[in-house]
Amino acid sequence: MLQDFKAFITRGNVIDMAVGIIIGIAFGAAIKSLVNDVIMPPIGLALGNVDFQNLFVVLKEGLSLGPYATLADAQAAGAVTISYGLFVNAVVYLLIIAAVVFFLIVRPVARMQALKKVEEPAAPTTKECPYCITAIPVKASRCPNCTSELKTA
Repeated sequence: MLQDFKAFITRGNVIDMAVGIIIGIAFGAAIKSLVNDVIMPPIGLALGNVDFQNLFVVLKEGLSLGPYATLADAQAAGAVTISYGLFVNAVVYLLIIAAVVFFLIVRPVARMQALKKVEEPAAPTTKECPYCITAIPVKASRCPNCTSELKTA
């Protein structure tokens, strides 16, 4: 059983998948930083110094009464909130990830596969009998129509 597990783990597909997941996590962290630290601050500034991470609605006051200056203050007080600013950040994050995956992975792979299909013509399955000019299977050594013996290449 241990050898079966070792064979499973050392197969190429499992290792490739593990490397892909690790790179994906690192890529996700970089994109999250891009959204939170580079993209959203100028958008917030353009909308009048809005900090999207601190956009929230208080549903129920916490132990200390509001208003709360930040989401962290509201959560520390035990208030129940809807954090729609964090949701906006998450949607922007998702859109950037989707765009990068589409334009850098999906489209190039689809183009390569389309080129590969065009370059590789299908192998013929029939040939023509030189005596009776009918289509016969490529592997045939005799024509089934005129019974002529065919030369093999």
